[in-house]
Formats: sequence, C-alpha cells, structure tokens
Amino acid sequence: MAIRKRREPVAFSFRVLLYGLYGLPLLWIVLTSFKSQNEVLSSQASLFFAPTWDAYASALADRQLGASLSQSAIIAVGTTVLCLAFAIPAAYALARVNNRIVVPALALLVVLQMIPQTANLIPLFWVLSQWGLLNTNVGLILADATMFLPWAVLLLRPFFSAVPIAIEEAGLIDGARSFRAFFSIALPLARNGILTVSSIIFLVSWGEFLYGITFMLTPDKYPMSALIAQQAGAFGIDWPRMMAFAVVSSLPVFAVYVFSYRLLRTGLTLGAVK
Repeated sequence: MAIRKRREPVAFSFRVLLYGLYGLPLLWIVLTSFKSQNEVLSSQASLFFAPTWDAYASALADRQLGASLSQSAIIAVGTTVLCLAFAIPAAYALARVNNRIVVPALALLVVLQMIPQTANLIPLFWVLSQWGLLNTNVGLILADATMFLPWAVLLLRPFFSAVPIAIEEAGLIDGARSFRAFFSIALPLARNGILTVSSIIFLVSWGEFLYGITFMLTPDKYPMSALIAQQAGAFGIDWPRMMAFAVVSSLPVFAVYVFSYRLLRTGLTLGAVK
C-alpha cells in the first residue's frame, strides 16, 4: 500500500511564495518579448495581447548575437575548467591534511568569498592591463575564476572528506602511488560534488555581467549579459528586443540546468550537511 505524503502547510506556502517570486519575473520577460514596444509602454498593458515575433526576428538578425553567445560559452567553459583545475587539488589537500593550517586556510577562504565583487574591479583592471590581458577572453576567464575559486574549494572539500581514507590506504598498500590513489579512487568517488560545482560555476559565469562589461573594452567582445544591457540606450530601452535577447541567452543555461538538476539537488543537499 502506497504511503501518501502529508503536505506541510508552512512548507507548501513557502514553496508557492518562492515560485511566485522567481516565476513571475520570468513570465514577464517571456510575455514582453512577444509584445510590441507600444504595448509594453501602454498603460493598458495586460496579459492579453496580440503576440508578435518581431523582437525575435530583430534579435536573431543581429550579427552580434552569435558572437556574444560564442563569447559567453568560451568564458563559461574556460572559467569552469580553470576554477576546477585549482579547486580540486586544494579541496582534496584541505580534506586530507590534519594540522593547524587547515582552520586558518578555511577562514581565509571564507573571508575571500565575502569580499564584494566591486572591490576587486580596480585592482583586477590594473593587473590585467599590466599583463596585457584587457579585452581578452583569457583575462576575463582569470578574473571570473579568481572570484569563484574560494567558493569552489569550500564546496568541494566536504565531498573529498566523505571519501573513506581507508579505501585510499588500501590502494597504497596494493602498490598505488599517491597520485594514482587520488586520480583512481578519490576523484571518481567525489564526482557528484565535482559535477555539481562545475554546473553552478558554468551557470553563474554564463550570466556574469560586471567583469564582462568592465574588462572587455570593445562591444564585439561582449558576452550575452553585456549585449542585453546594450539594448538600453540614450534614446530609451527597446524592451521587447532586450527580453528576446534574454530569452535566447537563457536557453543554453536552461538546458544545462535540466541536464544537471538531479546532480544539483543531490550535491547541494549533501554539501549542506557534511
């Protein structure tokens, strides 16, 4: 006999509230993308209107759209790879080392994570200009990876701590070296955490705006987030076109989210209790 789940009124109400808070802006974005500029600005604007594809036709005809999508993909993938390349060894070391340096190192990571993004703009701009990396994908990937690295280490460490050290010791007894034990035992067992962190870094770096519009000096290098912001000009905002760009930009992110939903749900739950 199937056990019927009891619905918690407080949890259900809170869930409905969250759906409304996050769902209504998304619904407004989609509806606006199917309206004309006059309908958006009209005082009689409502849910009932004659939908039009003009904004999407205009957005898809823009040559900058393909370039910006490519830029966002390169930056998001590059940031994810670079961040994981440093975060995985650091998290593994902090999970396995047992001495006085662990607590100060974790405290330092927490402090670095709390520094506002705007506080890093001028120092990073100066460093990237000195290295000749302004207006380059490499420079923006370095800046984004610097921002996400402390958070990635903090989130990955519990997953490596959950791997029983006895399994690695058994591998060492069988003749495996430390690197072999790491790559063949610890890394596969922590793959859920690694995939969870990589999915989140990709999703966040895809929509990153502040560094993108600051460190990219020419519009042809702008990622999608900056291209969307460009629709607000001196003569007003083209709301339908802006929302059409936003919908097109969200499609790859939505695909990644659907693909990694189970990993995100499981990984974040595990990371919250370990």
